[in-house]
Amino acid sequence: MARNAQHRAVRAITARGLAHPITLALLAAAATAAARAWDAGHRVTDTHPALPREAPPRMPNSSVGRCG
Repeated sequence: MARNAQHRAVRAITARGLAHPITLALLAAAATAAARAWDAGHRVTDTHPALPREAPPRMPNSSVGRCG
């Protein structure tokens, strides 16, 4: 339900713009649906697991003469 509300809000942003009253109402509905899902025990990570990230490259440390 929350995901459907979010999709409707995104479509409204695309079609009408962010400041349109219908868009604002749909964004509010999406936020309310997300809050209710959270309160019911559904976590974002249940449906959207975090992607593995690579470590950033190490920066050279010129004062020591080594990386780290």
